[in-house]
Amino acid sequence: MSYKKWIGGAIGWALGGPIGGLIGFAVGYMADDSSLSTQTDSQPRTGRYRRTTSPGDFSSALLVLSAAVMKADGKLMKSELQFIREFYAKQFGEAAAAEQIGILKELLNKDIPVREVCHQIRDFMEHPMRLQLMHYLFGIAQSDGKVDLSEITILNQIATDMNISSKDFESLKAMFYKDINASYTILEIDPEATDDEVKKAFRKMAMKYHPDKVKDLGEQHAKAAQEKFIKVQEAYDHIRKERGMK
Repeated sequence: MSYKKWIGGAIGWALGGPIGGLIGFAVGYMADDSSLSTQTDSQPRTGRYRRTTSPGDFSSALLVLSAAVMKADGKLMKSELQFIREFYAKQFGEAAAAEQIGILKELLNKDIPVREVCHQIRDFMEHPMRLQLMHYLFGIAQSDGKVDLSEITILNQIATDMNISSKDFESLKAMFYKDINASYTILEIDPEATDDEVKKAFRKMAMKYHPDKVKDLGEQHAKAAQEKFIKVQEAYDHIRKERGMK
């Protein structure tokens, strides 16, 4: 896949605003187009800008925020790059993975205006897709096997600025950073919840994290979204077994 074709044909709303400027810098393709490289607002656009999120929009947002998370602790880990490379190779093939890693390396040399980027995503990306984006970012942060406070801080900032609730944030976090109450946190309930409340929470979370919620991003992302769905099922099964629920 040619990145020039990817930028020209597969990106809608991410072509403008801070994301468009950063991606344009990284590929050296939009630098002469001032409407793309200097525009930093995230207000609704007309004409060629699409309000719905395309796979290209999602990938652009993921690359930019991946760079922000990787830079948070001041250390660029090979394990993080490898995690992202393997993810893209699995989803899009080795050639696409190599191209996107090249873009990511360029982004790592730039200051990322995290709040402005997140506000652009908030204004244009649907909530289930924002949850999927956060799931990927947690995976990157956890890929070196360590929980770094600076990474949690940047992830919390990203979630807040993308209008993701604290309960959703803690639910996603619990899928990667386990503690004694992780299963309850994933289901967004307290350990004191009744059995009926547990069942109700499971149905609610299974619907929220269902892969069909991101099907517009393509089969690859829908498959990746299955991981969240499985974590919800595992959390429910753990609680049921622990309580002896039927």
